[in-house]
Amino acid sequence: MRTILSCLLVIPALLASAGPADARQTAPMRLAIAGLVHGHVGSFLWAAQSRKDVQIVGIFEANPELLKSYAKQHGFAEDLLFTDLAAMLTKTQPEAVASFTNTLDHPKVVEAAAARRIHVMMEKPLAVSNADALRIKRAAEKAGIQVFVNYETTWYRSHAAMWPMIKERKEFGDIRKMVAMDGHNGPTAIKVQPEFLDWLRDPVRNGAGALYDFGCYGANLMTWMMDNQRPIAVTAITQQFQPESYPKVDDEATIVVEYPRAQGIIQASWNWPIGRKDFEVYGERGWAIATAGNSLRVAQPGVSDHPVTLDLLPPDQTTSISHLIAVARGTVKPNALSSLENNMIVTEILEAARESARTRKRVMLGK
Repeated sequence: MRTILSCLLVIPALLASAGPADARQTAPMRLAIAGLVHGHVGSFLWAAQSRKDVQIVGIFEANPELLKSYAKQHGFAEDLLFTDLAAMLTKTQPEAVASFTNTLDHPKVVEAAAARRIHVMMEKPLAVSNADALRIKRAAEKAGIQVFVNYETTWYRSHAAMWPMIKERKEFGDIRKMVAMDGHNGPTAIKVQPEFLDWLRDPVRNGAGALYDFGCYGANLMTWMMDNQRPIAVTAITQQFQPESYPKVDDEATIVVEYPRAQGIIQASWNWPIGRKDFEVYGERGWAIATAGNSLRVAQPGVSDHPVTLDLLPPDQTTSISHLIAVARGTVKPNALSSLENNMIVTEILEAARESARTRKRVMLGK
């Protein structure tokens, strides 16, 4: 009887010692949404609402009509809606923020979240300029928060399979050339939401046109494959094949990224006849070609072109939401493709490409 009583006395003490932090790890992650003008927000909201490990606690959007529209579509209660970002963050106290603003507003979101030590995930790309990227980096480092950038291509099994064969086992030798082909037949043609189209066609809020919208994918993957090595130089050309739809920005861009012993070619377009997100890596002794997320083909001298069976990704690397939960809860750091380190270099490449296209000159990247 004495032993049983002792155990009964110990159990409450153990439960108390677990504390709020342990309870928080098992409770749904408190998530806030900052902005509704990025077209990917709709699918993200549906995915978040379908999960038991996520609780949307607040939604900010400066446009009250757009805010009401999304609230009606998704059944959000009135007390979740805010037209003031700071007020939402202060009142709801989320663990993480998912940002779906235009790219120009990314620093404002990060600075507001950093002031309250809240982690941030944003839709690609990181920033419209190096100056804005540095604002984000400084705010994140000062507050000790994680900031990561979401690309659809980060969660491709085809890309995950490339890494061990090219970088760990070095089956193809050193990388010599990389080619990224990303885009679709244009935001007007695919009928993106009016609020999305409004800023995609604005060189200030988007950074450029297809150059930034789709050039970032290739820059992200190439920076990853090159172990976050900064390029030597960047050369780019841009064109307008649809000036009636995109009068202020490019809709076609080709970027050449120079490394000491390799080069990357990024083909970013709003003029592809069909959408594509393909990535090719050529080494000294073979190549790997990823077509979208579920197809990877490789070849080497004496070994003909053949498909590779793709493994499943770890649970915390399968989707942006799963990764955000793991990052916010401190169980993982942002993966290499999502990381701030990688995306600071992506921003350098994109800004250099924009300058090269403007001046029609090769742009050297400083030390």
